[in-house]
Amino acid sequence: MAYQIEMMRTAVALAVENVRRGEGGPFAAIVVKEGRILSRGTNRVTTANDPTAHAEVVAIREACRTLGSFQLEGCEIYTTCEPCPMCLGAIYWARADRVYFACTQADAAAAGFDDSFIYQEISIPPDQRRIPMIQHQRTEGLGVFEAWEKKEGKVRY
Repeated sequence: MAYQIEMMRTAVALAVENVRRGEGGPFAAIVVKEGRILSRGTNRVTTANDPTAHAEVVAIREACRTLGSFQLEGCEIYTTCEPCPMCLGAIYWARADRVYFACTQADAAAAGFDDSFIYQEISIPPDQRRIPMIQHQRTEGLGVFEAWEKKEGKVRY
């Protein structure tokens, strides 16, 4: 338990410093493996002009570079807030073993970071979403999957 407290305090301190420096939003994450911090990430959305530069995504990218792998098996992520839908997806794709978070979605919403509408949008048919998503040229698109299925030596993920 003391170990998890120390790691979360590290993430929280990183987020506070990010806010103090004006380098992005009030979020930070670290990726840990076998007691060693592999990477640190802070929210850089506004400073990098990158809507995907959330703390968890930044930390996952760096940890994967450090490990030379697209998977984070054996790793834990400590993040200052419950992951948003994008970060949650990235965490699942990276296959981290565990995630510890400090604040909840509701805490983030109270501070002006409400992503509940995204969760709602996921359950709506694509063509009825706020940003309509229209299927187009499926037959041609299926050719990509056919090429993948025939490819030898592919790396599955």
